[in-house]
Amino acid sequence: MTTNQLTGAEAMVRLLQQHGVEVVFGLCGDTSLPLYDALYRLDHDIRHVLTRDERSAGYMADVYARVSGKVGVCEGPSGGGATYILPAVVEANESSIAMLAITTDIGTGSRGRYTLTELDQEALFRPVTKWNRVIGASAALPRTVRRAFAEATSGRPGAVHLGLPMDVQKGPVDAEDVWGEPAHGRFPAHPASPPWAEIDNAAELLVEAKAPLILCGGGPVIAHARELVTALAERLGAVVATTISGQGAILDDHALALGVVGSNGGSAETRHVLDQADVILAVGCRLGSVTTERWRHPKPGVKLIHLDAEAAVIGANYPTAVGIVADARSGLQALFDAIDDRLNQHRRDGAEAKRRVAEAKASKFERFRQLAASTERPIRPERVVAAMAELLPNDAIVVADPGTPCPYLSAYLELMHPDARLISNRAHGALGYSLPGVLGAYYARPQAKCVAVMGDGSFGFNAGEMETLVRTKAPVTLVVMSNAVFGWIKAGQNAGFGQRFYSVDFERTDHAAVAQAFGVKSWRVEDPADVKTALAAAFAHDGPTLVDIVVQPLHEAAAPVTEWIA
Repeated sequence: MTTNQLTGAEAMVRLLQQHGVEVVFGLCGDTSLPLYDALYRLDHDIRHVLTRDERSAGYMADVYARVSGKVGVCEGPSGGGATYILPAVVEANESSIAMLAITTDIGTGSRGRYTLTELDQEALFRPVTKWNRVIGASAALPRTVRRAFAEATSGRPGAVHLGLPMDVQKGPVDAEDVWGEPAHGRFPAHPASPPWAEIDNAAELLVEAKAPLILCGGGPVIAHARELVTALAERLGAVVATTISGQGAILDDHALALGVVGSNGGSAETRHVLDQADVILAVGCRLGSVTTERWRHPKPGVKLIHLDAEAAVIGANYPTAVGIVADARSGLQALFDAIDDRLNQHRRDGAEAKRRVAEAKASKFERFRQLAASTERPIRPERVVAAMAELLPNDAIVVADPGTPCPYLSAYLELMHPDARLISNRAHGALGYSLPGVLGAYYARPQAKCVAVMGDGSFGFNAGEMETLVRTKAPVTLVVMSNAVFGWIKAGQNAGFGQRFYSVDFERTDHAAVAQAFGVKSWRVEDPADVKTALAAAFAHDGPTLVDIVVQPLHEAAAPVTEWIA
């Protein structure tokens, strides 16, 4: 190499650095040796976190991106590494989270020769990414990396993939071509402005509405638009409901904040308020099967304004009175300005909307408090959630697996601080998300208390990452709701298949003992009276902790899942 040249691996490190990347989650492999050597030799501020599974690396990057607003970067080797990282990539992409997945690869000259770990990576990642490339030549690496960051962060954010063959890592790259675009290190970058004609039409509908409702998906959270959601709701006197991914779009202690609606975490009370709306503004929400209880709520005939960064979402599931293709923040700002002009000095007090919200929440939480106070064994999950709500700092970050914890937390754990987050993988619902994901949250916001909540089915997917928690000394807490069953499936068999329980139960594990063997300080709780004491000690400890709580299985519980209640 001449003095004005870098290797492809060195160029990759510099390009990550120039896009503001501070942490990379990944797992080593033969084809990654040049990249790892460059990370070792070069002077940079990037921290590499060695994981025990490529899925874990991806989930860490996903949650890191959600909390930090920066592109989450994960990496893995060829062959099995590329296939293992896929679940995290598809989750991030479908959740509109900016992620860069790098998989190293065999040399381009070795293709078609039955080389160990040979795989058509570009074909593999094509269906699950917003954009992907296997880089064919070292000289093309800088512009391809820049394109990857631009694609991940612009328009509707998403996951992108880069394949990095061995010879491309070793080949020469002109140092003059190694530069980055810092704006593409965060998302959303270059948010799309809304079309004004549609904004005017939407504003007219909202001003004329008698019972307007704003339904927030993940879009306003990704776009950091909480203040605009709140301001628009107050100006209109509109109820604000959210999906699970939309929690935090308005703080839950606001008088217009209804909480989660839908089949997972919703309730009869929140559904009733949703059905009373005559105009609904859906923001960054796909109106999918869970949010709408399989397209039954909202009811047909409601006037729908749909604002989303992705044009294909609009009109996919419901007739739309007005469709607005725009970033949530810019769209909400334009709507607020247009509505403010029309209302002039008249400020709606929203008294009727506040009354409906207050009645719905009072009924829902009265039922919750009665269950949380139960001294039954096994312990009711509501008791665990109530203790967490009481003990956690207001700005805590909770990462929940999609099984047993999700409906309870989404229904009853209220977010009342601008930095508080409740994160769950709602696009594909793979188990094993929260245990590694909580480390991504910690690296994004180390000053916050970060907690992962999972069932014991989920625990079994990524238990090996407890070694990573111990090695990094991350002061995170794992809460295992232990019921020795794949509870969601058994509850479905209970509700819809005549209680024909088949192949869903497994032996109970002492998760506290397993964690202790990894070096994680642990507690096992079977008595309801001990829940708060154990959680308080775990939250206060300065290293990784686990609390294993033996809880009621879902098919015997009163989980806020409308299919089972019906």
